[in-house]
Amino acid sequence: MSELIVRAEKSDAADELAGVRARFVLDDVVYLDGNSLGALPAAVPGRVEDVVRRQWGALRIRSWDESGWWTAPERIGDLIAPLVGAAAGQIVVGDSTSVNVFKALVAAVRMAGPGRDEIVVDATTFPTDGYIAESAARMTGCTLRPVTPAEVPGVLGERTAAVLLNHVDYRTGRLHDLPALTAAVHAAGAVVVWDLCHSAGALPVGLDEHGVDLAVGCTYKYLNGGPGSPAYLYVRSGLQDRFDSPLPGWNSHAEPFGMRPDYEAASGALRGRVGTPDILSMLALEAALEVWDGVSIEAVRAKSLALTDFFLECVAAYLPEGRVESVTPAAHGERGSQVALRCDDAGDVMKRLIERGVVGDFRSPDVLRFGFTPLYVGFGDVERAARVLGEVVA
Repeated sequence: MSELIVRAEKSDAADELAGVRARFVLDDVVYLDGNSLGALPAAVPGRVEDVVRRQWGALRIRSWDESGWWTAPERIGDLIAPLVGAAAGQIVVGDSTSVNVFKALVAAVRMAGPGRDEIVVDATTFPTDGYIAESAARMTGCTLRPVTPAEVPGVLGERTAAVLLNHVDYRTGRLHDLPALTAAVHAAGAVVVWDLCHSAGALPVGLDEHGVDLAVGCTYKYLNGGPGSPAYLYVRSGLQDRFDSPLPGWNSHAEPFGMRPDYEAASGALRGRVGTPDILSMLALEAALEVWDGVSIEAVRAKSLALTDFFLECVAAYLPEGRVESVTPAAHGERGSQVALRCDDAGDVMKRLIERGVVGDFRSPDVLRFGFTPLYVGFGDVERAARVLGEVVA
């Protein structure tokens, strides 16, 4: 037995989060794609059956009140809040990440006020954020300025209205400096919007602590809400009375059942609501979030760093030198919860890995991505993944 296998066994035996794995539906596959779609929490199937058979099937319309359907967007938002460092009453769940980026970015420009006509966007962002930012700029009469996160402080000025940034780069796993960049945006008098899709549920975010204005994120990655599960929108409490949504739906009206022709925004985070909530997906997400009971995000972060450190060590031991190159930063302060390896024949390599029971994903043209979800990934999984990778590329 190799020294790395022995170390993996000892680490798993000492892992304080090891028991959380039993809260998921898993098999013998090494699943390192939770940064794309989280595994199924064991409580979800039964809860969804209850929602369909009893709440919908038996109670029908009564469930909007008796089953708490109407308050689900804020209630579930309050479950997500501790995972991103937010107090209750600032997160509403609903719509997709793309829709929430649009709401947040246009509202940010409106809050910035006259004379500010430039939107700064992360040039390395996930494509949909860039598409939305370009459309929002056209609709608000702003100029779009794409720059890398490192370049942001140098381009901020009196014309800057809003800045849209990703907390973790989806390709490389690079963790950007949320506190410093937020402070720089505020010093310029602008409004910041953070995309937390690749950080929420994987590491501490500290939205309240660092004074973030607006944030969005999906729930189907590290929050394990299921394919297409609703996204969320964070609006800092001090800004809620100024949040002017570009999508003023009936669900965000101060009197949603008044059916008045004129619009009056509700108070608080409810302003982020638009139309009728997707109840089936939303309540599946609520059940999925139960896996976080008794789990601290700090413990998750500590294990995440240990897993990714160990994976990089195993890759160095099992693969020929120079066969792959890590594009994920080695420094803990700059690393999310994934490792991206550049490999000439990455697409074919990932297909062969999946055939052998190691699931990651491929990003064109040459990147192998491996996501580490500490709630259900162990050190034995990490060692096996690196060992199989070594055999595949040999």
